[in-house]
Amino acid sequence: MARIDYLKAQVARAERLAKAILDQHTAERLQAFAAECRAELQVLSLKPAA
Repeated sequence: MARIDYLKAQVARAERLAKAILDQHTAERLQAFAAECRAELQVLSLKPAA
């Protein structure tokens, strides 16, 4: 469960930074990172609890 909380925090942080930053390339990389975290969250949420 800790990994899920970590990923949720990273998504929120990356999206917040992407909106505030002026450099377009960095903003795009932050959005891509947020998308990767969301994809991992989706995979983790489908796994049954151990």
